[in-house]
Amino acid sequence: MKKIMMETLVLAALAAGQAHAAPLSLDDARITATYNGTADVLGNDSGYLPGPGSNVSGLDPNDSYVEFLTGDALFGVDFTRSGLLSVYANMVPPRDGNYAFIFDFGTSLAAPITSFTLVDAGAVGGLPRLSVLSSHSIGLDLSGLDWNADFVPVTAQIGSADAAAEVPEPASAALLLAGVAGLALSRRRTRAAHA
Repeated sequence: MKKIMMETLVLAALAAGQAHAAPLSLDDARITATYNGTADVLGNDSGYLPGPGSNVSGLDPNDSYVEFLTGDALFGVDFTRSGLLSVYANMVPPRDGNYAFIFDFGTSLAAPITSFTLVDAGAVGGLPRLSVLSSHSIGLDLSGLDWNADFVPVTAQIGSADAAAEVPEPASAALLLAGVAGLALSRRRTRAAHA
């Protein structure tokens, strides 16, 4: 029984080391944004002017402007190269309504999206709804939130398990080594018991 428990714990430690998602790099990303099911989003690449394709943008190379403004000017959306998404309320409180975004990265990502997690929602009462819609798109719903301040963002991190496999964090590596050491110890004890 002890052997089964020990091997189960070791395998769980090994699995935990592999399951962690790392921030997903957005270098060279081309993002198509929709707002409440329409293309009523103005991208930095179009100078925030309406027109065909104005809802598509790359990252601002100087990281000094948001990538998108909603057509109603209520929200600004910013992405960083490390996959951090920030949404700023330009007007507090935003009037009651639906505020749902979809961001599609198409084939411009180096790895598939596997996680989208909340980092900070201190600027709002309530929690935004975050979802991974596919390996290249995410959804963000800000409906029903109570905003407490202008220009204080709600932030979330886009991640990928494939990116985590490329660059293991020290804690993940330590957990993996602990799992390997546990397997070795378990086998040593088994051999000693049979000798």
